[in-house]
Amino acid sequence: MLPKVCILRTDGTNCDAETFYAFNKAGGKSELVHINQLRQGKVKLAAYHILVIPGGFSYGDDISAGKILAAEMTSFLKEQLAEFWRAKKPILGICNGFQVLVRTGLLPTGKLGSISAALTANKSGRFECRWIKLKIEKNNCIFTQGLDNKVIYLPVAHGEGNFYTDSATLNNIEANGQVTFRYVDKNDQPTKTYPDNPNGSLNAIAGLSDPSGYILGLMPHPERFTEIFHEPNWRRNNLLFCQPGRLTYNSMEPQGLAIFRNAIQYVKNS
Repeated sequence: MLPKVCILRTDGTNCDAETFYAFNKAGGKSELVHINQLRQGKVKLAAYHILVIPGGFSYGDDISAGKILAAEMTSFLKEQLAEFWRAKKPILGICNGFQVLVRTGLLPTGKLGSISAALTANKSGRFECRWIKLKIEKNNCIFTQGLDNKVIYLPVAHGEGNFYTDSATLNNIEANGQVTFRYVDKNDQPTKTYPDNPNGSLNAIAGLSDPSGYILGLMPHPERFTEIFHEPNWRRNNLLFCQPGRLTYNSMEPQGLAIFRNAIQYVKNS
């Protein structure tokens, strides 16, 4: 049986088709599920093995990015979400989905309704839409197993990706090894300097997990690099991982795919 993946949609979601494709290519069985289907009880989260909140601009990012969808989820789906997490089922939030998970409290602490961080406006004061370099940190996140210390190349597309929290929470995140992705410079060193860091995030944080490792949120878009031809220079190079200080093109596997494959493999092994 193929692992069932719930791709959560609402007004303003616009990366659902790409995420659907990515999980299916990785060996899952994706379904597009509107938030109203869950609110009305027509669909239950318990029927799925993986929950994904894809990118976009849910409800036009009115008030602030991801806030309205997060309020819906914590108001109407709180028990279902809590049960999903207790069952150790993977939850992924990409870009707007990351913003939503932070607004629900699932990131960074895994505590629903307890907001301890924010993704604020980019320090550049503009929407950033381009490809950037990321380093994958060593941690217990199920989505990044086997990818430790790799430097990869993924696109970003956001106006509010600046990760911010208080010093105590930031220290806990670092001490617990929850950082999964960091923005890096040309020497593959974590950086807060623009343009290598597109938003100014604290500690160059581009993505993080909860303490359990079952929940992942990241600002870059791995679903937009699941085919070689998604990469701008695909006709010239076959890009997999970046080596220190340079890009090395030595494999036919696109860099975003492993994140989805890891989630699928985790479910199959559970």
